[in-house]
Amino acid sequence: MEKNVWTDQRYKAANREAWIGLGLVIFNFIWWYGFAYGLGSKSPEDYHYIFGFPAWFFFSCILGFIVMMILTVFVVKFFFKDMSLETEEEE
Repeated sequence: MEKNVWTDQRYKAANREAWIGLGLVIFNFIWWYGFAYGLGSKSPEDYHYIFGFPAWFFFSCILGFIVMMILTVFVVKFFFKDMSLETEEEE
């Protein structure tokens, strides 16, 4: 007898992990948009610079990339589960 998609634990785990991934994408977009357009909406003469980059670019693109790498590693290590994708045949 074939397992129901909604009772198979692999589908539940994959669905949960997909929602977590979507949450990371939304967080990344909000981070990027907030810093890029929040700090970058001033006149270029008023920009502050960090390591030679405008602050809006440093926070949105450089620091945002580092934060997302750390968050992704954390999420994969603690929230994602390694599982077999092979179908389990009932005997």
